[in-house]
Amino acid sequence: MQQSSATDYLRRSHIVIMAICTGLIVANIYYCQPLLVLISKSFGISESKGGRIAFLTQLGYALGLLFFVPLGDKVERRGQIVWMAAFAVLSLVFAAVSPNLLCLEIASVCIGATSVIPQLILPLAAHLAQPSRTGKVIGAIMSGLLIGILLSRTLSGFVGRWLGWRGMFWVASVISFSLLIIIRYSFPPSRPNFTGSYASLMRSLVTLAREQPVLREAAAINALGFATFGMFWTTMVLHLSGAPFHFKSDLIGLFGLAAAAGALAAPLVGGSADKRNPRIAIGYGLCLLLLSFVLLYVWADYVSGMVAGIVLLDLAMQCIHVSNQSRVYALIPHARNRLNTVYMTVSFIGTSLGSAVGLFAWDKAGWTGVCITGALLTTAAFTIYALTFRKIRPATA
Repeated sequence: MQQSSATDYLRRSHIVIMAICTGLIVANIYYCQPLLVLISKSFGISESKGGRIAFLTQLGYALGLLFFVPLGDKVERRGQIVWMAAFAVLSLVFAAVSPNLLCLEIASVCIGATSVIPQLILPLAAHLAQPSRTGKVIGAIMSGLLIGILLSRTLSGFVGRWLGWRGMFWVASVISFSLLIIIRYSFPPSRPNFTGSYASLMRSLVTLAREQPVLREAAAINALGFATFGMFWTTMVLHLSGAPFHFKSDLIGLFGLAAAAGALAAPLVGGSADKRNPRIAIGYGLCLLLLSFVLLYVWADYVSGMVAGIVLLDLAMQCIHVSNQSRVYALIPHARNRLNTVYMTVSFIGTSLGSAVGLFAWDKAGWTGVCITGALLTTAAFTIYALTFRKIRPATA
């Protein structure tokens, strides 16, 4: 779709609807996290083994990013989003009726793979946004996405407490079906601009990664940041359900409200990326991320300390992720879906591995091990940031 006039640009109503849909759909990936203890008890398994549900859901999301998101450059995006939403509904129903752990694990991979819709919406929004407002539009929709991620835990905690973990998946399936209808009748259509085969589309991902140093740098830094994010939210449930807190799923879910405060900063970060070098915000974000793990370690046994750490951690992720995404989308406008595929696939591989590493750290050294691991991952991201501090010129399209 070519932007031929101002009428092609996104209206405010489109941005609001996209932000809401993005937040409610991405929530499907995170509903399971406050439910891990309930799921473990339901199947009579250890909590660390039950934690694999979160890992598999995030792994499924990474697979969906790799194999489905590139199609946004080849097929009509709205139609693809509608079909993906339909399969998400079926996956959630499968999870709700799973008779054993294996079925739930398969359903979790499917939920993750079919919940990549936000990564189809974001390139569509960037394509339709006025060039001077791309960062701000991305930031606004990212606010919806991140608030959805964070408040999903609050909703899941309460529903899980009163209706059980299966009840949460039934509620999620109804929400996703409603969004399917809204998307079908409110999203603007788009025309693809890639005419090659699916195989050539996938091969172009390798070419983009090889030719775009900014893409490689942004993906590496983001993967390490997302690893800390996935690690924290997977193990936090285990920390808060044990001594000295002994919280149930509904109280654990409330901590998502604290994280939502950090997510509200996304439009400000996006607007800043339109006006100045977004690398500045990435540096600040890495500093905040390291500080958050210091607070989470020092005040591990205090609710106020956990809340402060969560707010800083999620504010840090806004600075890192929104700024990196703005840089990536600016590289080759007609290849935004494929650029986003490389960037987000690497990022969510980081998330899933972070969850796995976090569970390992929890088994070996408890919450102290988690905080030390988070600080080490942040230090690794700082190292990449420092080594690539000089201005990198992207390759031409």
